[in-house]
Amino acid sequence: MRPTIHDVARAAGVGLATVDRVLNERPGVRPATAERVKAAVDRLGFVRDASAAALARKRIPTLVFVIPEGPSDFMHRLEAEAREAGQRLAGERINIDIRTVPPFDGDALASALRQLDAERVDGVALVATESAAVRAELCRLSAADIPVVTLVSDAPRFPRHRYVGIDNVAAGRTAASLMGQFLGGKQGKIVVVAGSMLVRDHVERRMGFDQVISSEFPHLQATLTLEGRDERDATREALRACLKREGDIVGLYNIGAGHEGILDVLSDLPAEARPIVIAHELYDVTRAALQSGLIHAVINQDAGHEIRSAIRVLRSLIDGTSLIEGQETVRIEIFLRDNLP
Repeated sequence: MRPTIHDVARAAGVGLATVDRVLNERPGVRPATAERVKAAVDRLGFVRDASAAALARKRIPTLVFVIPEGPSDFMHRLEAEAREAGQRLAGERINIDIRTVPPFDGDALASALRQLDAERVDGVALVATESAAVRAELCRLSAADIPVVTLVSDAPRFPRHRYVGIDNVAAGRTAASLMGQFLGGKQGKIVVVAGSMLVRDHVERRMGFDQVISSEFPHLQATLTLEGRDERDATREALRACLKREGDIVGLYNIGAGHEGILDVLSDLPAEARPIVIAHELYDVTRAALQSGLIHAVINQDAGHEIRSAIRVLRSLIDGTSLIEGQETVRIEIFLRDNLP
């Protein structure tokens, strides 16, 4: 018979409430007592039953996903995957609550977090925007023992339990390596197009890109950065002005989601004048651009994997159960015209 929480309490010589505090890493237990409980857990081989923990809470746990709205197709897919997961998990007594906020807006994100009732929320997943107001709200959630995971864009200096997403520095390095190989020994400038350099995923991708370009392809200059907030018109006008102002642009790395604006400009250029283009996220627009040759490679991350992983991580943190670490690694995918699914 599997050992129970009652067996652990009896073996450690403490009450059930004390065992619960230790298992959930809540304060109020003396270190020596906590060590006795942990020793009893190890000795008995106790494994916490997630379903029993859910019943003990006497309500359906609620996981809140805070996702940017706006023009980014990837964020739309992230939201759609969260909604699909919510429908799938309804029969497992898990409630998925989705909130949307304007992109690149720390105040809006902080406001959305502020509206969360710590008594009714069991876990939070958010696409992080770093600001003092967001940090304050994450501190509030942390003080209430509510686990938080960051999605897509991390905030490692903020109170959070785990990041779920690709390694964005590695993604930027990958983009630079592809760019350099596509260009061969050709010299010239590379323009980097971002949504906003105020979000960590875009900053980290740019950082990784610069590392490889400067060390392995010094004949290329990647000093031009445009910010279009992932909006089609803003990105199109910024890139059009850049091409008119600058000469000898041989490459373009799109860090964010402003694909349509970029493609508007590239479509107007003669084929021989078009730069090598590396972009992020595979969907209908980038797929068509790969097939037509306007984009040369797409670096992708699996939105569905990220949502499922965030749910598994939050449930693990809430219930005190273990994870299969390899299952939670979100890998960088590279798509060319030749390997489109």
